[in-house]
Amino acid sequence: METRDVLLVDAFAAEPMAGNPAGVVPDADGLTDDRMAAIAGELGASATAFVCGSDRADRRLRFFTPTGEIDRSDHATVAAFAALDERGSLDAGEYTMETIGQTRDVEVQEDGTVWLEQGEARFEDVPQDHGDVADALGIDVATLRDVGADMPMAVADTSEPWLLVPVNYFEHVSRIDAGPPAIDAIRDRVGAVGLYAFTFDTIGRESTLHGRAFAPSDGVVENPVTGAAAGACAAYVRREGALDDTVEQVVVEQGHFLDRPGTVRVDTDGLEAWVGGRAVTTLDGSLTVPEADADDDIIEI
Repeated sequence: METRDVLLVDAFAAEPMAGNPAGVVPDADGLTDDRMAAIAGELGASATAFVCGSDRADRRLRFFTPTGEIDRSDHATVAAFAALDERGSLDAGEYTMETIGQTRDVEVQEDGTVWLEQGEARFEDVPQDHGDVADALGIDVATLRDVGADMPMAVADTSEPWLLVPVNYFEHVSRIDAGPPAIDAIRDRVGAVGLYAFTFDTIGRESTLHGRAFAPSDGVVENPVTGAAAGACAAYVRREGALDDTVEQVVVEQGHFLDRPGTVRVDTDGLEAWVGGRAVTTLDGSLTVPEADADDDIIEI
């Protein structure tokens, strides 16, 4: 048997027990796919980043959920690079990251903020019945129609597609009582990974938007802090001309109704997006991994 360092890191957060938790294995070279899957299942985070060496980039990251490998995870990427910076494994600067099918740019700033390239922004107008969406979110239809004329619902994609649902006031966002079957039916109909309800009415004075992300088919009815959805939403409101010219960086707050508040910073011109945030290590330990051919698949912390 061997042991590996493992971490739980809260991404898009400045303090522990906030933001979106991710597993991180800082040195994953030599681990087989089934060992990575087992470790991700043991850690239990929505995504675990495995940091490996690369011939094409500065680092290779592989991402596993408790049920299998995925192509990418923005919050786990932020968690991984923040943890490497915190452990002194890299310095502030610009890096390249190899993932499945592509290489992306990452920047680590002196204060520990990690910025991640998302990509080109794509938008699709998808006329939806306000009543159906309001029913799925458990709120009054007037809260959507109030802003729908100036900013219609649309599917936006800077790294994965989200159905963006503008809501008039924070009070109504706070009252959302999501219905998973109805949300899944809508997201399947429009080809999105979930619904992102947002408002310009915020808690924090520096915040631009407040958002709530719902993707029940992913195993979590509400995602605490979502880099992919925040990036897509920020690019969309920028493209729609809904931001004052003085707003250089879009600050998206999320997670308050799950008691895991977090902040995603988005740099976007409406054509492409970068997302950034801090991260805090909440668990730092070692994990015993059975040999790949061992009959006993139990992993012990």
